[in-house]
Amino acid sequence: MGQCTTTEPHLLRGISESTEDQQVLFWTFLSMCLITVVGNVLMTLATGTNFLLYTPMYFFLANLSFTDLFFVTNTMPKMLVKFQSQKKAISYAGCLTQLYFLVSLVTLDKLILVTMAYDCYVALCPPLHYTTAMSPGLCILLLALCWSLSILYGLIHTLLMARVTCGSRKIPYVFREMNVLLKLACSNTQINHTALMATGCCVFLTPLGFMTMSYAWMVRAALRIPSAPGKDKAFSTCASHLAVVSLFCGTLGTVYLQPLHTYSMKDSVATVMYAVVTPLMNSFIYSLRNKNMLGALGKLFLGKTFPRFT
Repeated sequence: MGQCTTTEPHLLRGISESTEDQQVLFWTFLSMCLITVVGNVLMTLATGTNFLLYTPMYFFLANLSFTDLFFVTNTMPKMLVKFQSQKKAISYAGCLTQLYFLVSLVTLDKLILVTMAYDCYVALCPPLHYTTAMSPGLCILLLALCWSLSILYGLIHTLLMARVTCGSRKIPYVFREMNVLLKLACSNTQINHTALMATGCCVFLTPLGFMTMSYAWMVRAALRIPSAPGKDKAFSTCASHLAVVSLFCGTLGTVYLQPLHTYSMKDSVATVMYAVVTPLMNSFIYSLRNKNMLGALGKLFLGKTFPRFT
C-alpha cells in the first residue's frame, strides 16, 4: 500500500460504486437535503418572527435549527456532486475543511442539546425560579460557551489530523470522517487517539451523563405533580427533546464508542444517520409535537395562527 503525500487529493468512493445505486442514492439524499433545509429554515424564521416564542427554549431551538442547516450544507452538496460526477477526488484542503466543520458542528449540536436539557430541567424542577434562572444574559453566555468549545474541539482534531499521512487515497465512505482517516493512516496516530479519547470524554460522555441525570430528576418531578393534565404537560415539554437526544446520541455512540479496528462500512451508515437523518428528523419532531411551533408556522404562512393550536 503506497503512502500518499499530504497534498494529494483523496478519492471518495461512496457507499456503492454502482451507477444505478448512485442514482438512487443521489435522489434519496437530494430529497432529504431539501426537506432538511426547508424545515430548518422555516423553524428558524418562525422562531425569530413570533414574539410568543421569545423564550430560552425556542432561543436554543432556533440555534439548533441553524446548526443543523449549516451541518447539512457542509456535508450534503459535495456528496451529491460526487454521486453525479465521475471525478471523485477531493482536495487535501477540502478534506481538512470538511473534517473541521463536521467535527465542530457535531460537537455544537451535542452541546446545544445539553443546554436544552438544562433548560428543560430548570423549567420543571424549580419552575418558580425559571425566569430568573434562565435570564437572557445566561442564555447568550451558554450559547457562546457552546460555540467556543465546539470551535476549539474541531480545531484541535483538524490540526492533529493535518500531520497524519494516509496509506490509501481511496476512502470507501461518503465524506471525510475522522475514524475513517485514522484507520487508513500509515503514520503514527497515537497522539490523535489520545486526544480523541481525552476530549471525547468531555464532549460526549460527560454531557450524556448530565442529560441522563437531568431527565431522571425531571421524571421524578413530573411524577409528583398531582393532576393528570399537569403530568401530561410536563412530560410533553421534554418528550421532543428526549427523542432527538436518543436519535443523535445513539447513532453517534455507535460510531465512536468502539475500537478503531472494528470500524466498517456499517458504521459509515450510522455516520450518515447522525449527519443527515438527525437534522432531517429534528425539524419534524420539534414542529409536529409542539403546538406553539405549529401555531408560529401557521402565522408565518397565513398571517394568523391556526385556531386549534392557540
